[in-house]
Amino acid sequence: MVIFGASGDLTYRKLIPAIFDLYENKLLPTHFAVLGVSRSKISDPDFREKMKKGIKNFSHYKSADDSTIDLFLSKVFYLSMDTGNGDEYGILKNRLKKIDEELKTEQNYIYYLSTPPQLYSKIPKYLYGQGLNLERKGFRRIIIEKPFGHDLQSAKDLNEQLLDFFKEEQIYRIDHYLGKETVQNLMVTRFANGIYEPLWNRNYIQHIEVTASESIGVEGRGGYYDEAGALRDMVQNHLMQLVALIAMEPPTKINPEAIKYEKMKVFQALHPLSENDLKNNVIRGQYSASNIRGKAALGYRDEESVSKDSRTETFFAMKFFIDNWRWAGVPFYIRTGKYLPTRVSEIVIHFKPSPQQLFNQNEENDNQLILRIQPDEGILLKTGMKMPGNGYEVKTVNMDFHYSDLDDHYIPEAYERLILDCMIGDSTLFMDGPAAEETWKFVQPILTYWENDKTAPLYGYPAGSWGPDIIDELIEGDNQKWRYPCKNLADDGIYCEL
Repeated sequence: MVIFGASGDLTYRKLIPAIFDLYENKLLPTHFAVLGVSRSKISDPDFREKMKKGIKNFSHYKSADDSTIDLFLSKVFYLSMDTGNGDEYGILKNRLKKIDEELKTEQNYIYYLSTPPQLYSKIPKYLYGQGLNLERKGFRRIIIEKPFGHDLQSAKDLNEQLLDFFKEEQIYRIDHYLGKETVQNLMVTRFANGIYEPLWNRNYIQHIEVTASESIGVEGRGGYYDEAGALRDMVQNHLMQLVALIAMEPPTKINPEAIKYEKMKVFQALHPLSENDLKNNVIRGQYSASNIRGKAALGYRDEESVSKDSRTETFFAMKFFIDNWRWAGVPFYIRTGKYLPTRVSEIVIHFKPSPQQLFNQNEENDNQLILRIQPDEGILLKTGMKMPGNGYEVKTVNMDFHYSDLDDHYIPEAYERLILDCMIGDSTLFMDGPAAEETWKFVQPILTYWENDKTAPLYGYPAGSWGPDIIDELIEGDNQKWRYPCKNLADDGIYCEL
């Protein structure tokens, strides 16, 4: 594996620890090597020492003894070169040839682009120039991190550029959300259980909400985030992929082609956003200064490298529909944001209430199926039960499962799972080019609306709250509201139900 941008944080915190976890689980081949590539002038020993610290801090096997880590790192190398200069790729070719001969990796190469997006089209071109894309003996695969494009046109351009140098089946567009165990379990929950799939449609489901919240601000990444915003950073990729898995039809087989085909049908069925939708069903917000548990939190515009008059959204929520037989008329709600009360990603299926209310029930006694993606992966079913005593007072109780309760089962991290899938050539959990373009096609009208109409609302919300108050007006139906796993920390609430 060749990691471009190896001196960065992703390699230190995620990639090398994930590869070490694969090593400890005996999922790597006997003959393997990792070559880190970046501009920074670092020797092999210094790079290994830095990666050793990353393993000890972030690996599942962080307590592994030094001799085991050192043996793994003996197959980790570093090359200093300017990845933006095509003339230097001959150096890379020679280094790969040398490592390949020493460690007998049989010319199987995976190129991981952990770099700024402006290099996503250059690096494949320069690899192509040295023939490093050709599969004469072993395989050649390339992993590309998000953001995959900045808008619809740039995504199309990037796809065209990549296909000039690599075949589609060689390209792995990574979305780490799809590597999470609960995301994969979504298909199993739906298609392996006879009790759920008959109910998974407009006849029994009232609405669906998808939440991806973060409890931190931009954390020193203001320069990047001010160019991206929540819509580009989270919605076009992570959340739309989750929506596809929720809404897709059963695939004919569990293989990459069948699953991608069904997901693509969902993207193509997304109801185009009208002018009324853009004004009334899309909400953006930006966090303001606040006090969270006695600690002052900066407002977004006070963050480093953020424009003082920035209109970049740190919170996004919307309502939309899917135009097909299964989901006609069922509203989907998504929200994501920075500096919310807790870090949680979850899917909530709200089932329709029973047709006749026979018992003493309140508005909170609706049936919900909650799939927790992070941090506490699991499934929660909320159902009504009779309270002990006279009468028929109904109380909602939880039937709760946590993956962490499976003490005898190892739960791989997302990057660990996805890197292994790329090694074995399984692209099921990766996004293909046409799907990326289709999701951009759906969100592009929002970007265009914001760009053209400077009076489009940008709501403020205190850091530590659940976003602008107006988001509850999105939810249709009497007594319906978003699920709030935590109280507003900006109001000194500290209770969380996950």
